[in-house]
Amino acid sequence: MELKTKYRAYMDKGIFLVVLLATIFTTLFSSRVWAGPVLTVGLLEEPKTLNVWAASDGWSRKVLGRIYQPLYIREPKTLNLIPWLAEGEPVFDNAELSYTVRLRPAKWSDGSAFTAEDVAFTGNTIKEFKVPRYYANWRFIKKTEALDEHTVRFFLERPAAIFLSRTLTTPIAQKREWEKVIPKVRKAKKPLAELLKQRVKRPVSAGPFVLTKWRKGAHLLLTKNEYFFGQDKEIGGHPLGPHIDGIILKVFGTTDAAILALRKGTIDMFWWGLQPGYLEDLREDSNIKIFSTEKSSLYFLGFNLRKRPFNDVHFRRAVATVIDKDFIIKRILQGYATKMHSIVPPGNRFWHCPELPKYGEGLSRKARIQKAYKILKKAKYSWESPPVDASGKITEGEEIIMPDGEPMDRLTILTPPADYDPHRAMTGIMVQEWLKDLGIPVSSRPMAFGALYHQVKTLHEFDLFILGYGQLSLDPDYMRNFFHSSSDRLRGWNMSGYRNPAYDRIAEESGGTLDPEKRRKLIWKMQKMIMEDVPYVPLYNPKHIEAVRRDKFEGWVQMLGGIGNTWSFCQIRPK
Repeated sequence: MELKTKYRAYMDKGIFLVVLLATIFTTLFSSRVWAGPVLTVGLLEEPKTLNVWAASDGWSRKVLGRIYQPLYIREPKTLNLIPWLAEGEPVFDNAELSYTVRLRPAKWSDGSAFTAEDVAFTGNTIKEFKVPRYYANWRFIKKTEALDEHTVRFFLERPAAIFLSRTLTTPIAQKREWEKVIPKVRKAKKPLAELLKQRVKRPVSAGPFVLTKWRKGAHLLLTKNEYFFGQDKEIGGHPLGPHIDGIILKVFGTTDAAILALRKGTIDMFWWGLQPGYLEDLREDSNIKIFSTEKSSLYFLGFNLRKRPFNDVHFRRAVATVIDKDFIIKRILQGYATKMHSIVPPGNRFWHCPELPKYGEGLSRKARIQKAYKILKKAKYSWESPPVDASGKITEGEEIIMPDGEPMDRLTILTPPADYDPHRAMTGIMVQEWLKDLGIPVSSRPMAFGALYHQVKTLHEFDLFILGYGQLSLDPDYMRNFFHSSSDRLRGWNMSGYRNPAYDRIAEESGGTLDPEKRRKLIWKMQKMIMEDVPYVPLYNPKHIEAVRRDKFEGWVQMLGGIGNTWSFCQIRPK
């Protein structure tokens, strides 16, 4: 489609008016609010809340991540945790099972001091009200104590590996801002619900920016925090700013409108992952720069191990063998993804185990069918008409018979609908065709995401499903939740119903192992066991593709998960 035709289509959909208004807003705010450089960023949606305890959606976290800060943060190149609001490494006392953290001098945006009392208050609030988003990372903390203004000590009930990677990366809230609210929350019939529904208009910031204005449905204005502790300092080898006076976060509602604004120069960055279909036109624009980054995510095929034939590991291995991941990557995702052979993404280099079974890897379609057929035949499956004849020739398999002599029931692969995620919907169709090559009666069924999630996680009424985790923690403790027997319950994270006492023991040991090298060996064992038993078939990890204007700002920091990170917003500067 030629550019003129595209612009006409955009205008027909009312997008031109959206971009025009965005241009007016940007011009007004750039000239009237700030004298220095201002970054204009396009969003699809606005935040659901500015309440740090309640914020679980990505749009809220994009804003609050510029405001509330953790004690430790991931360095972008190594992904190692380095001190942020903390001054140095935590000091461990094995005798009393405690960690002591010294805080760097810092202030909140209201000019008051950031102290150990703020850290203790944050942890105690999470513990008292069992704040869902953070409680799992604090439940093993016995006590958090402010020793002095700049020293905080954490006492643990038991060794917990995630203390360093998750507890210490929790965003810290200001005690002064929230302590007047807490007594009212405690008196409520449902204290947690009361805490989560508290409205926050102007969060007090310890980060590089402060929220100045929010016009609902239109834009948010962030200005540079004059008290930001990192200003003109070097942390983790990175010299920090910010070198911009503020950020305009403009809400567009559609990707088409945001892309048009980016090309017109109305915005400097579109803060959302792009579908490959947009890239050809964007690459033709010399003023646009494309970033393609690995994500920490997992998209997979899951089995219901609570029922046959999925309770048979041979059947699961045969399914894993016949799936052509190269086809999924090249044809469905147009090359913008990496193959997954583990539950831990390869970009998570320290924890990812490279020595795993790779079912069907490098085989042609014919060879995959032949190998899967051998696996099933050896496990006593039979067919009215086998998919491979006596000479090894591929035929049309029909009516597979279970080892007990019963015909296999018709199976269903649940996927999200194409308008929600076309990649997963199409992957379901292809898996359906590959299983039919083995004579397995199966059909792919798109289902509204909420209904699919309810069917799989709550009711456990399914055969196979294709889902994904778009933002996995860099700490692989999630493997315990995904596959530990205790999580095989209604609404539990063990959706496949995998049960293995040996795996449970290793998972529990890993959760209490504080030495990183010892723990990595355990995590690698867990990955090997999962890929031997294949309750999930890992499929792909999509690339995170983002676009910015190259003619206005430079200094974007690329790391796992994309360029929309704290390091970028502290380092970008005008060209």
